Amino acid sequence: MTDPYATAATADDIIEDDTESARLDRQASDFLANADRRDSETRSFAQTTSIRQAVREDLSQTREWARSRAASTREAIVDEPIKVALYAVGAGVLIGLLLRR
Repeated sequence: MTDPYATAATADDIIEDDTESARLDRQASDFLANADRRDSETRSFAQTTSIRQAVREDLSQTREWARSRAASTREAIVDEPIKVALYAVGAGVLIGLLLRR
């Protein structure tokens, strides 16, 4: 009886696998290094010294984002009140149908 899964692995196959894995390791390392560099460039706050300070800075950024979104929403309501009212009615109907079930 022959074993269909038995294949003879040559030294060339093993070396090829090693070079392939080495190449993938280098690519992964390069990718992670680039990601770390991009993260450090895009962060607007300095290196934090405590978790509490990091949380406060994140909350501050979140508040700014929420304020800017609220301002843009107010502008959209002022610019197109009928369209926004129809969206609100549609959302209310959908929520009502979901809660009714």
